[in-house]
Amino acid sequence: MADKRMTQSQFIKKIAAACGVSNKVAKTAVDTYAAVAVAETKKNGVFVLPGLGRLVKVERKARMGRNPATGEAIKIPAKKVVKFRVAKAVKDAIVPPKKKK
Repeated sequence: MADKRMTQSQFIKKIAAACGVSNKVAKTAVDTYAAVAVAETKKNGVFVLPGLGRLVKVERKARMGRNPATGEAIKIPAKKVVKFRVAKAVKDAIVPPKKKK
């Protein structure tokens, strides 16, 4: 599918070129943005990445599951997970919606 993925250094270079700053400044900005996203999601449970989507902290309830190897019922404990919800505009830009007939 995607043979050539963008590396972090390529991403930093694109940001630096678009903003007209050095690679070091661009890397600092990206690292700070990521750190703020993590801190705010941890503190408030949600962080909006404008134009992309949002990070949301979700609490999963405890539930019963099955061991696929033995078929034995097991209890899966409650836990907290982080989900990324993609903005509708981004979703539609990447995978256009099907037209209704």
